[in-house]
Amino acid sequence: MKKFNIRKVLDGLTAASSSSSATAQPGTPRENDVVQETLQSEHFQLCKTVRHGFPYQPSSMAFDPVQKILAIGTQTGALRLFGRAGVECYCQHESNAAVIQLQFLINEGALVSALADDSIHLWNLRQKIPAILHSLKFNRERITYCHLPFQSKWLYIGTERGNIHIVNVESFTLSGYVIMWNKAIELSTKTHPGPVVHISDNPMDEGKLLIGFESGIVVLWDLKCKKADYRYNYDEAIHSVAWHHEGKQFVCSHSDGTLTTWNVRTPAKPAQIITPHGKQPKDGKKPEPCKPILKVEYKTTRAGDPFMVLSGGLSYDTVGRRACLTVMHGKSTAVLEMDYPIVDFLTLCETPYPNDFQEPYAVVVLLEKDLVVIDLGQIGYPIFENPYPLTIHESPVTCCEYFADCPAELIPALYSVGCRQKRQGYSKKEWPISGGNWGQGTQSYPEIIITGHADGSIKFWDASALMLQVLYKLKTAKVFERARGKEEKPNTDIVDEDPFAIQTLSWCPESRMLCVAGVSAHVIVYRFSKQEITTEVVQLLEVRMQCEFSEVDSPDPGGEQTPTLPTPGASSSPQESELPTQPSTGSNSSDGPRDNIPCLQVRSSPLKQSPGNQVELVIQLVWVSGEPPQQITSLAINSSYGLVVFGNSNGLAVVDYLQKTLLFNMGTSELYSPSDPYQRQPRSPRKAKPSGATCDPNDGSNASEDRCRSPTSAKMSRKISSSSEQKTDLDARDNSFTRSRSSSVASIDRESREAISSFHFCESFPRKTDSLVSPCLLVGTTHGSVMMVALNLPPSGDQRLQQPVGIASCGTLVKLKGGILTMALLDATGTLLPPFFEQWYDPNASDEEKEKSRKRRSASPPSSQESQDTHFAILCSEKQAKVVALPSQTRIYKHSITETSFVLRADVVQMAGANCITCFCANGHIMTLSLPSLRPLLDVNYLPLTDMRIARTFCFSNLGQALYLTSPTEIQRITYSQETCDNLQEMLSELFTPVETPEAPNRGFFKGLFGGGAQSLDREDLFGETAAGKASRSLAQHIPGPGNMEGMKGAASGVVGELARARIALDERGQKLGELEERTAAMMASAESFSKHAHDMMLKYKDKKWYQL
Repeated sequence: MKKFNIRKVLDGLTAASSSSSATAQPGTPRENDVVQETLQSEHFQLCKTVRHGFPYQPSSMAFDPVQKILAIGTQTGALRLFGRAGVECYCQHESNAAVIQLQFLINEGALVSALADDSIHLWNLRQKIPAILHSLKFNRERITYCHLPFQSKWLYIGTERGNIHIVNVESFTLSGYVIMWNKAIELSTKTHPGPVVHISDNPMDEGKLLIGFESGIVVLWDLKCKKADYRYNYDEAIHSVAWHHEGKQFVCSHSDGTLTTWNVRTPAKPAQIITPHGKQPKDGKKPEPCKPILKVEYKTTRAGDPFMVLSGGLSYDTVGRRACLTVMHGKSTAVLEMDYPIVDFLTLCETPYPNDFQEPYAVVVLLEKDLVVIDLGQIGYPIFENPYPLTIHESPVTCCEYFADCPAELIPALYSVGCRQKRQGYSKKEWPISGGNWGQGTQSYPEIIITGHADGSIKFWDASALMLQVLYKLKTAKVFERARGKEEKPNTDIVDEDPFAIQTLSWCPESRMLCVAGVSAHVIVYRFSKQEITTEVVQLLEVRMQCEFSEVDSPDPGGEQTPTLPTPGASSSPQESELPTQPSTGSNSSDGPRDNIPCLQVRSSPLKQSPGNQVELVIQLVWVSGEPPQQITSLAINSSYGLVVFGNSNGLAVVDYLQKTLLFNMGTSELYSPSDPYQRQPRSPRKAKPSGATCDPNDGSNASEDRCRSPTSAKMSRKISSSSEQKTDLDARDNSFTRSRSSSVASIDRESREAISSFHFCESFPRKTDSLVSPCLLVGTTHGSVMMVALNLPPSGDQRLQQPVGIASCGTLVKLKGGILTMALLDATGTLLPPFFEQWYDPNASDEEKEKSRKRRSASPPSSQESQDTHFAILCSEKQAKVVALPSQTRIYKHSITETSFVLRADVVQMAGANCITCFCANGHIMTLSLPSLRPLLDVNYLPLTDMRIARTFCFSNLGQALYLTSPTEIQRITYSQETCDNLQEMLSELFTPVETPEAPNRGFFKGLFGGGAQSLDREDLFGETAAGKASRSLAQHIPGPGNMEGMKGAASGVVGELARARIALDERGQKLGELEERTAAMMASAESFSKHAHDMMLKYKDKKWYQL
């Protein structure tokens, strides 16, 4: 019997519905359009893979000294775990409450987290995706501090009321043993001591617990006797407490910047009071108070003086000084300035045992936006070089692109130029957080992520195999003059700040040509070279872009009529729109409006360019009659053609970066041909302009009111276009106004103005009548129009550098609802036709080497094509997708992606040996459509748009990969590939590795003889239910975790689990022994009964003769 597959049935239904909505135009035979599609819905599944970057808003930290794993908790309930380079893990608490404290079960593969919502959780780290095994939610008291002694299963929890509760970590149940605040303090004390801010047991006596209250009272509590042994009082509030390893002294840090050292047996007064950063008065008075010392750690060494490490405590007169970490060692005091405020720090020591010499070797400092590890073993305390990708947010990310399956030689090439940029002066030792193992992934293709930043920098990252490592950093701001003072910033008022910020970028991995557009309406073209050069004069091209405002009398966007296209001669010649390459002399006097002035000034001094991306050409848009240039909305570069094209709300410009000339500069309205049904009609009759020529501000008629005025301050975040319905409403409302226009109407004009939103270079048929493919450019606008521009390239070689490139606008190809997001081209078999490219060659190498590596692909292959349609143009907008056959320009497939929302990002990607469209909608849906039939394959409600940052950075790549910036400091990678999801467990890194716990310190003969060593405590006898009873049920609620049985078995294999299993085994053994004993007793009784009966029978028949029987 054939197996029934409901999924394939649903596939058939969706295919049928898609086909019904994608019927061909009349007269087009469907059988000729059919392309065999291999992608099915079972190829797709959506899941998160890894998260990279610095944990956003960190709040707490913990370290396992045996496993060498670092855990960081955040204010949003996230948990990030780090091991060796490439070993990272991300988890999330469901409540999203801040993580106030973390405690490792050292060398057991488990972690306890305490949250601000008064819950504690036990995480199992023995599985690749950690899971919560148990949770405990406190109902009546607020958690303020937790302490878990080494190799103990009893967790101490201090509360805001000053009480201490004890939790069994195995079962996550409360003990009946409670230390009440009123029993801990003296009876004569009239005030409440405040919340518990510290708990720790005496390193030499587990039966003595040190409790610190916020008010300044410290109590040494005897757990066995249930009473306070000693009480230590100080006038200032306590922030932290640290023990000397011998258990005879402890140090407290206070809110007035003092450190008090106490001898355990002399509670009357501190043995020492010091103010590390206080000025010592000569008259012997108390030093001036300083800022609070938020934390202190006291670590001893065998060979020398102890280390005292503290954060805070600076003098109040150091206003504006950055946060500092102070390291006191013997008589020396080192103050280490940090770039950001300190959240927490931990001193890493050689031993996990608190009663041994600690031997500190490093300090991990968690800052608000960075993680620093200081080497305590070298002079000057150098920092370790951080192997994690924590510098994503070094400057805010403004754009992001993702390239999977890149050329294999790219990553080594970028690494070789990037390794020269590394800083010097790091510690020579290996990174101390070295736990875990890498995943055994099968993915071997190279992946590169490019991030653009607010300071004008661009970073290239190696993202292969679910890891992330910075390869190379490019600083685009080097090209421009730096303003030295506020008075020298007259031209940067197009933006409030960050004038060099990256707006968008276009990169050709094969040729390594890079083109970036900045927020100050500038475009920079880069070539890649492995040799250092000095550029005497940076090549500059200034472009004047302006337009007249005109309205679109657009037909119904859903209409499918195909416009007739004009003849080739309908466009402008390059000579009419060409501008001089030299900077024009602009007017910037106070009398007249600013004109022909760029927003930034290109540096005039020679530019030393390191190996890597080197400036080829700078293009700047200039001010026009007092109006700043519009920001660039779309950008594309083609290395085979030697062209770069960019557009904004004024129109588009094409630049030949080989000849350094402007080829084409045309307003959006002029791209429409006169016979287009979508033509944008001008508002008022004007003097006729040559098609494609720039508008002259001095043409006699003052059109400043009609001309589109740009906002003086542009926003950095990409504006999400409104839906088509909203745009139609705006247009209808605007049409009802008369010629006299107010400023409010002008603002509506700006918003509803048609901008260039997308480009795609291709080799296809620009016109219906064409029978040969030729280079062309697809242009998409924010109003849904797709237009063709034909390119006529000279032959390669010297002629390409001397003869001009011909450009002709061919009118509108098709109209879609919403702004155009992406475009692509397929051949008749459904294979993707990527833009032509030129193989990379080093521009600074010798001529012989250039010729060897330079393999220029033919821009216009002369092969003839049959008369039938041989190409499919794939077009995707904010609302719908269409497939248009070329050269007939008939629409053969159409799919409405969303009616109520709009698409933010769409890409045509390669997946499982085929192609598809991937879309991310503002309502959070991620969808994929097959090509060319636009059959829905995946639709998952994944992530609603909660931040413009997500819209600005979300991007898809080939082979089922995607990413976005989930916070200002973190990149979240996801996959929509079923194969990747299936292999994810193997690909992920492993946090827990079996390591033997170091041996306990030797007590020594005399200490063992006279009882001077560490005193152990049987906590089970004290805190167990037999001795302490049950805790109140209303105090806390136990919640079983979602962790599966395998995880629980894994977590149970540590010391705590071994104890539990040993206890179970003993119980089972005792039960079996009891059963055996009962069986033995029964057998003995049976034997005794048999013996008695035998004896009675013997007596009965003893004196009888045989014949009497």
